[in-house]
Amino acid sequence: MAAKARPARAHRRRGEAVVRKARQEAADRDLAFEPGQAHADALVDAGAEGDVSGPKPGFFDFVGTAKYEAWGKLKGTRSEDAMQKYVDLVKKLGG
Repeated sequence: MAAKARPARAHRRRGEAVVRKARQEAADRDLAFEPGQAHADALVDAGAEGDVSGPKPGFFDFVGTAKYEAWGKLKGTRSEDAMQKYVDLVKKLGG
């Protein structure tokens, strides 16, 4: 039983190290990501390109995955509607 626990702990430590490294790299590049930003980016993508397309970003690409999933939630939204929602969002935020 203890033999199985050791590899699991080692695997978890490696995973935690990868997450720490990804967070540090994001901080080093000053990639502050606001949760609402994914929605705004998704509206732009839906307005310009239509429904979500292409492969979903990798597991550790947290920002890319959030944007991709937000874009997927807009499936079926007309381009004109997405563009108008984006304009309304920017106005609401004071831009």
